Amino acid sequence: MRIVFLFLAAFLASAVEMVEALTIVLAVGVTRGWRSTLIGVGAAALALAAVVAALGPALTIIPIDALRLVVGGLLLVFGLQWLRKAILRASGFVPLHDEESIYAREREEAQQAGRELRAGLDWYSFTLSFKGVFLEGLEVAFIVITFGAAGRHGVLIAAAAAVVALVIVVLVGVLARAPLARVPENTLKFSVGLLLTTFGIFWGAEGAGASWPGSDAALPGILGFLVLVSLGLVRALRRKRELQVASMVGVEA
Repeated sequence: MRIVFLFLAAFLASAVEMVEALTIVLAVGVTRGWRSTLIGVGAAALALAAVVAALGPALTIIPIDALRLVVGGLLLVFGLQWLRKAILRASGFVPLHDEESIYAREREEAQQAGRELRAGLDWYSFTLSFKGVFLEGLEVAFIVITFGAAGRHGVLIAAAAAVVALVIVVLVGVLARAPLARVPENTLKFSVGLLLTTFGIFWGAEGAGASWPGSDAALPGILGFLVLVSLGLVRALRRKRELQVASMVGVEA
């Protein structure tokens, strides 16, 4: 049970971040050329690998209960952040994430930017692709590390999920050569937020000394509770939004 939830959470989180990184890379590569863009992607991948290599082993020296408490807290930070944004978007308070508009904006900025060559590289392409891949990948790296720190074989499971997500997103991106605009990103972020928050509560409580009824079997129960609360918040906020719009229309009339 835990392995399935862990793999799914890491896969979805990785896919969401990689779609956002791919949008930037495609926009820059199509507009300004691929050599400098791909070198930036490779440099970002090496930097991320160094972060994982440095932080991963350091977590193994922390006692398991304290580690689960720390990991639970980190996952709650990530999960609640994603969940909050997804709830606001689903309720209409925040516009939905639009990869097509982001792709168009990145292309326009890339076209307008000057071409500065350093050591044979287009510095704008290199910097933008490096920043996009590194920043989006950093969140995935932290999730992989925290998952790996809290459970047996966690790093292998989370890393495998991230690799599968990477392969799928890159293949689709190469074939389409366009942003993955049809991916229901807010739905994915909603799901990721729910799963990360579920693990955060589960491991945080274990780290604090609590024992869950049925051990891993408690995970679906926690997830179900969070789903109900989140959908309730979406409905309440959507109703509030509708009342606000209605009142604004009434005032203008």
